[in-house]
Amino acid sequence: MKKLLVVALALALALTASFAMAEDTIKIGVIGPMTGPAAVYGVAVANGAKIAADEINANPDAAFDIVIDVQDDEHDPEKGINAYNATLDNGSQMILGTVTTAPCIAVSAQAFEDRIFMLTPSASSADVTANKDNAFQVCFTDPAMGTAAAKRIGETKLGTKVAIIYNNADVYSTGIYQAFIAEAETQGLDIVSTTTFTDDTTDFSVQVTEAKNAGADIVFLPIYYTPASQILTEANRQEYAPLFFGVDGMDGILSVEGFDTSLAEGVMMLTPFYSGADNEQTKNFVAKYQELYGEVPNQFAANAYDGIYALYQACLNTGITADTTPEEACELLIAEFPKLQIEGITGAMTWTESGEVSKTPLAVVIKDGQYEVVE
Repeated sequence: MKKLLVVALALALALTASFAMAEDTIKIGVIGPMTGPAAVYGVAVANGAKIAADEINANPDAAFDIVIDVQDDEHDPEKGINAYNATLDNGSQMILGTVTTAPCIAVSAQAFEDRIFMLTPSASSADVTANKDNAFQVCFTDPAMGTAAAKRIGETKLGTKVAIIYNNADVYSTGIYQAFIAEAETQGLDIVSTTTFTDDTTDFSVQVTEAKNAGADIVFLPIYYTPASQILTEANRQEYAPLFFGVDGMDGILSVEGFDTSLAEGVMMLTPFYSGADNEQTKNFVAKYQELYGEVPNQFAANAYDGIYALYQACLNTGITADTTPEEACELLIAEFPKLQIEGITGAMTWTESGEVSKTPLAVVIKDGQYEVVE
């Protein structure tokens, strides 16, 4: 009998502890490329999310703790689905992710069927949220980025002849390119060269030669940082020095292994985040990131940081707890996000019912190996 009482007491204590944790913990799956060629983005997102979660958990006034479950999708749609299933199996109630567009389109379609809420920090295609009420974005959409880039070039008269080099096998690059072309016509920009490449391209001599021969004084690169670094290297080899203008996918170019970062001097890009901003929230985040990871955070880390705080505030507003099922949480978050207002390190944010975020991009230039805001 005594042994039975001890077992019963132990079981009761275990259930009590489990219930206490259930009341005080929200679990968020973070999906992105932690390995492979796009790992700079995924690792940055995971790092930014962890910092936000640690800050929330260290706050004695926080209503609950945040637990992060990081899964690697290797920038692959099929592996993205595997990562999605794994994080749900681990008890995640909502998802911050995925990081890149192709996996996010696949995962968001599955999450829509399953009624799981997704907030992507950086997958910017309009296809991520199209006809899916459960998918929201922290980043700018591709059309918004393409339009903003053309406006910036046209309104500030950065160049008279524009060449474009984009990845026609990538929905992110193609989406920005299409919006850029439409706005470029409105701005009266002279597009003198348009060339493409694919994910397997490593030799950019043809693309750079065509831009050079066309006399382009500005080259628009709606692409990711790895091909951008190769294009800059090829342009240097050809002694071709136009103004290179990129978008948020190029954030990370200063971290490309083996790349001569001096070749990025003078490169301009649009980004939602400036690590040198003179406000306490940004300075604290940058200091923590540098202390923990030994480098300056990029906009992917910043978007993830803001994304965790947005999810925390939305859960707080709607009364979501660890006992709330993922499906119940999804419906509550869908209703809450269009009412949410967040003052983040990537700007003041609101959301439409279609999932698109509203915030203002920054134009930055690389100078002496650092970003500087361009007014």
